[in-house]
Amino acid sequence: MHDELRDLPVLLLSAARALVDGIDADVRASGFTDLRPAHGFAFARLSSGDATVTDLAEHLEITKQAASQMAEELIRKGYVERRPHPTDARARLLVLTEKGHSCTRAADRAAARTLAPLAAALTPGEATALRRALTHLATPGRIRPLW
Repeated sequence: MHDELRDLPVLLLSAARALVDGIDADVRASGFTDLRPAHGFAFARLSSGDATVTDLAEHLEITKQAASQMAEELIRKGYVERRPHPTDARARLLVLTEKGHSCTRAADRAAARTLAPLAAALTPGEATALRRALTHLATPGRIRPLW
């Protein structure tokens, strides 16, 4: 391993943590104080409107039971509702309510504010190079949050 890359895992994880913490703090300041970062990862999958509990479990890489518990919590808090599945009578879709969509809009604004210092610290070329490098390193698909 190159010596200049030795601390890269810590730096990447620290940057990811700072992003999650910044978004979480800003979302809470917007009035959504009853959520935690894991819910944001769930909202990312639920926002398309075509997710079942099984889809949520796969997205978060958790058990169906844990995904069902999270869905129940989000339903109880008014962020999600169940709707009939259009092609599977046994399945139910988990759909964001207006409150859920409001929260995702707040999270989008929070992400923009959290990333602003990074954007200000990098030249456009550096930002492009960083994005290119991270795209090359990252595995496409699900992101398993740590909570």
